[in-house]
Amino acid sequence: MKGTRPLDNAEIRKVSETFGGVFAVRNRSLFMLGVSVGGRISELIALKVDDVWQNGNPVKDLLFDRNIVKGGEVSRAVPVNVDGRQAIENLIAWHTELYGDADPTRPLFPSRKGQGSKSMTRIAAHNALKEAFEAAGLNGKLGTHSLRKSYAQRLYEQTNDIYAVQEMLGHKSVVTTQRYLGVNYASVRDASEAMSIHSELNVSTKTLSSVNDAPDDELLVELLRRGYDVARLLQEDKSEQPFQPSTEKHPSIEKDLYR
Repeated sequence: MKGTRPLDNAEIRKVSETFGGVFAVRNRSLFMLGVSVGGRISELIALKVDDVWQNGNPVKDLLFDRNIVKGGEVSRAVPVNVDGRQAIENLIAWHTELYGDADPTRPLFPSRKGQGSKSMTRIAAHNALKEAFEAAGLNGKLGTHSLRKSYAQRLYEQTNDIYAVQEMLGHKSVVTTQRYLGVNYASVRDASEAMSIHSELNVSTKTLSSVNDAPDDELLVELLRRGYDVARLLQEDKSEQPFQPSTEKHPSIEKDLYR
């Protein structure tokens, strides 16, 4: 969903605690796997049991095969962290309890109808997640794509490597990845509260001098993250520097002077 925002870790924990009902494990696992591997909702609901459960264990690297990837262009493998592996284990236990086994060919996220023979629909996924977001008391524009954006944002904040994020998301262009990456919502929320005249938060205010004192590499990274053309800015900055004639003696010049 265009314009949806990511969730931070505190919000993810809060949402994970809201799922209920017979299909609570399915829905919670969809949510937790989504924020852990960054798959599109269409890719997640297309997974089969044997895509994530092999040799009696959850996979540590999840392969999104080209037949379920958007556009069907290229497969991609994504590491599965401990949250994702726990979600898979919970889901397999749920399959076994509900259906009597963990049939490798069964949809990983089965529909409520058809005795597990069909995958849940995108609409069903949207409704389950929307209900969980509301139950967690979250606001802002949230949807199924928030799972993918949450993964992208958190991975970037851990690696500071936009190209790694691009590869894990399967984007053709890093420009697309840049659009996924916004500011850190938790930090902005705290800063916004601190700006209030009624705020009691003991948050120090950054001044212009503190920004100027920041290391150049940190400033460049932040400018790149926000989509600025750093090469152009550096060139403009260089062109605006006043000309300073050199006071150093140059051997070739000295030689010419004394000819």
